[in-house]
Amino acid sequence: MVNVDDAIIAKLESYGEHFEILVDPDLAADFKNPDAKDVPVEDILAVEEIFKDSKKGDLASEEAMEKVFGTTEPLEVAKQILEKGHVQLTAKQKRDMQEEKRKLIINKIARESINPQTGYPHPPKRIENAMEEAKVKVDPFVSVDQQVKVALKAIRPLIPIRFERVKMAVRLPGDVAGHAYSAIRGFGKIDQEEWQQDGSWIGIIDLPGGLQDKFSDKMAEISGGTAETKLIK
Repeated sequence: MVNVDDAIIAKLESYGEHFEILVDPDLAADFKNPDAKDVPVEDILAVEEIFKDSKKGDLASEEAMEKVFGTTEPLEVAKQILEKGHVQLTAKQKRDMQEEKRKLIINKIARESINPQTGYPHPPKRIENAMEEAKVKVDPFVSVDQQVKVALKAIRPLIPIRFERVKMAVRLPGDVAGHAYSAIRGFGKIDQEEWQQDGSWIGIIDLPGGLQDKFSDKMAEISGGTAETKLIK
């Protein structure tokens, strides 16, 4: 729980009523980020009190809370204030959140897309440059998936790109195949698999198009360079 002196104000105005809570700036930022892990409200609050004016120490009335939130339970009221209200984040916090969200968007596009002219992935730097050229604005409070759609629409006139899943065949020596299972599942779904008479393992893996090279590199790493991989679709 953050010290009151280090807390910032989250506030909400509704039905002519004003409410404030004192919150940890970093945890409140995480709470507002739709792509971050869930943060318990009780960990965010400096004090479990709902204020009308936190600087004066004036508490909100139970009548006002009941009217606006349908409850007087502090944690539930605080949750609604965080969800619907405004958190006074610092300029640095907003910049950091925006940059982190930008990286997540770029990485997701790079992971799941290909250049349809070549069938191969775009490097993340090429996607980043296209987003900058297209002046794609990143909102730290909007989910990655929503903003990926906007970014794709903006950069398609600049680079050939589409989301596509591919199938890759892989042959691994029998002594490393078992160890490779968990790594393979981190890339995609095993559609087919078969053990060969020589003891090797062959699998058909369905994975995002942008992971082709990383998949081949990982199989080579696991097998000491003896893995065979091939794009089949």
